[in-house]
Amino acid sequence: MSRHSARTTTRSRWVLGALVVGLPLSLLPATAGAQPTAAPVPQTDRGWHGRPTPLPKTAVMTGSGGAVSSVDRDASQVGIDVLARGGNAADAAVATAAALGVTEPYSAGIGGGGFLVYYDARSRHVTTIDGRETAPASFTDKTFTDPATGKAMSFNTVVNSGLSIGVPGTPALWAKALRDHGTLSLNAALKPAERLAEKGFVVDQTFADQTTANAARFSVFPATAKVLLRDGKAPAVGSVFTNPDMAKAYRTLRTQGTSALYAGRLGQAIVAEARAPHTRPGTSVMGGQMTTADLRAYRALTKEPIHSQYKGYDVYGMPVPSSGGIAVAEILNLIQAYEDRTGVKTSALSDVDYLHRFSEASATAFADRNRWVGDVPGVPVKELTDPGFAAERACLFDPMKAQQRPIPFGSPDGSYTSCAPGAVSQREPYEGQSTSHLTATDRWGNVASYTLTIEQTGGSGITVPGYGFLLNNELTDFNFTPLTDGVPDPNLPGPGKRPRSSMSPTILLDHGKPFLAVGSPGGATIITSVSQTILGYLDRDLSLVDAIAAPRLSSRNGSSEGAEPQILGGPTGEALTAMGHKLASAGTPNEIGAVTAIRSLGQGLFEAAAEPTRRGGGSAMVVHPR
Repeated sequence: MSRHSARTTTRSRWVLGALVVGLPLSLLPATAGAQPTAAPVPQTDRGWHGRPTPLPKTAVMTGSGGAVSSVDRDASQVGIDVLARGGNAADAAVATAAALGVTEPYSAGIGGGGFLVYYDARSRHVTTIDGRETAPASFTDKTFTDPATGKAMSFNTVVNSGLSIGVPGTPALWAKALRDHGTLSLNAALKPAERLAEKGFVVDQTFADQTTANAARFSVFPATAKVLLRDGKAPAVGSVFTNPDMAKAYRTLRTQGTSALYAGRLGQAIVAEARAPHTRPGTSVMGGQMTTADLRAYRALTKEPIHSQYKGYDVYGMPVPSSGGIAVAEILNLIQAYEDRTGVKTSALSDVDYLHRFSEASATAFADRNRWVGDVPGVPVKELTDPGFAAERACLFDPMKAQQRPIPFGSPDGSYTSCAPGAVSQREPYEGQSTSHLTATDRWGNVASYTLTIEQTGGSGITVPGYGFLLNNELTDFNFTPLTDGVPDPNLPGPGKRPRSSMSPTILLDHGKPFLAVGSPGGATIITSVSQTILGYLDRDLSLVDAIAAPRLSSRNGSSEGAEPQILGGPTGEALTAMGHKLASAGTPNEIGAVTAIRSLGQGLFEAAAEPTRRGGGSAMVVHPR
C-alpha cells in the first residue's frame, strides 16, 4: 500500500516551545522508540498556561507522541495541545469534542449525545461508553402519532419543537470518560473550549453555508437568532465568530460539574426551554415532555463492544442502541461471504464490481438492522454478527445483477442452512445526517474513537437562552409509527428509551494491538462510510487518506442508493445502473460522510488522516510531526 508523510518538524521546535511557555520537559512527547508501555496513572491537572504550538490544516500527518483527527483544525489543535502537555487519549477526546461544540455547533455540543469506543493500553481491553440521549419517562409508542388521525405526526413539525429533544448525554459521557480513562478533571478538559468560545474562530464556507441553510428556522427562536445569526443572516466567511453564552455554559460545567446540568440551574434552563420554547411573536412550536426528574435519572453507560473479525483483524464497534457495530460487522461478513461464494477476492475486482458487492452487502445489512435492532431486550446481536448468518444471506447474491430493493430482512435464528428469500420488505426509515467524529491516540497506546451529535444540522433549532448551545432533535431518530404493519418494530419511542443510531466509532486490533481507529458523521450513511473506508484500506490497495477520499456510494435498502458525483455522473454509475442499481444524488451538499481515522505504524509512530475536501476538509495532526 502506498504511504504518505507530512511535513517534517524537529524535536527542537517542541523543546523551544516548552521553554517559552514554561512547560516541564517531562511533559514533552517522547521520541519514537521511547514510548512508555502503559497508560499514565491519573494525577493532578496539567497547567493550561502558555501559547499553543500551531499546526497546519492538512488531511494527513505522520509522526509520534500521539495523534488527533477531526473535521476542524481548531478542535484538532486543542486535542494535540492536551497530548503535548501530557494528557492521554481520553483527555484529548473530551477536549477535542468540547471544542467541536464551539466550531461545529450544528453537529455536536453540550445539548446532544454520542458514543465512545476506547482501547485501554494498560488492560489491553476495548470498552464503550453509551452517551445516547434518552426519551422522557412520559413517552409511549404513540407519542409521535396524531391522536386525531392515528397517523405519524409531521416530521418537520416535530423536528423544530421541544418534542424532539432528548435528555442530553454528552456531558455525562465526558465526565465518565475522564473518570474511567483520563488524567484530567472535567474542569481542565473544558478550559480550551471555553477560551475558544470567548475568543472566537474564523468562519469558513461550511459554517456559513450551514447557517444560511438553517437561517429561516433559526430565526423562529430568538435565543438562536441572537447567537448564530448576524442581522438575520449567516456570519461572513473570514469573520471571527464568538459565543460568550457558550463560554458561560462551559464555565458552568467545568466549575460546577455535570450536576449543574443533571441536577442544577443549567438543567432547569434546558427543561424550561424544551417544555415551552421561546419563539418570535406570531409563531409557536410544540413543547416537549422532559422534566428535571428525567435529567436526574440520566446515566452514561459502560458497555461491552460489538466484536467481530475480518481477515485476521479484530473489529470493535458500538453496541445497541447504536446499530453501527452490528451493521458494520454484517457488511464485512457479507463481503467475505461473497468472496467465498464467487472465489474472487475483493482486491481483484473492478471498481464497478466492488461497488456492486458493497451495495448488496450494505442494503442487506440495513434490511436486518431495520427489523431487529433497537433499544429493546432480546436483540439477536450474536446471530446478526455471525459469519454463518452472513453466508446464509449471501446465498441470493448475484455478481451480475442487483437484488430488488428493498431486500427482505433475514431470520437470525441460529440455523443457517436455508437459502430461502425473506418474505417481508420494509421501507427505509429517516435519519438525519449531521454528526461529528474524532479519533485520538496517545504515546502510551490508548485509542479513542468518538462520534457525537445533535442529530440533524442545527438539531432542534432551539438554543438554551443565556447558554449559547443548541438542543438536539434526537428523538426523531425513533420511528414515529411501525415500519410495517404486523411486524414488531424495535425502534418505536418509549419511556426512558434511547433512539436507534447509526453512529459507528470503530477500532481495529491486529494481534491484540491497535491498528486502525475510524469513524464518520452522516446519519445512516455513517455505516456505509466507515465500512467503505475499512474495505478501501484493507482490500482495495488504497492508502488510508485515499480510502477516506474515495468516491462513496450509500445503499441503505431504500428505493434508491445515494452516490457522489464521481460515481453518479460517470461510466461507473452507468455500469451500476445497467446492473439494476437505482442511483440518486447524495443530496445537499452532494457528499457522503466526513471520515477521520488514525492508524498505528509501530515504533511509536502514527498516521492521522481526514477528509481532503468533504465538509471543507478535515484536520489530521500528530504531536511530533516527521
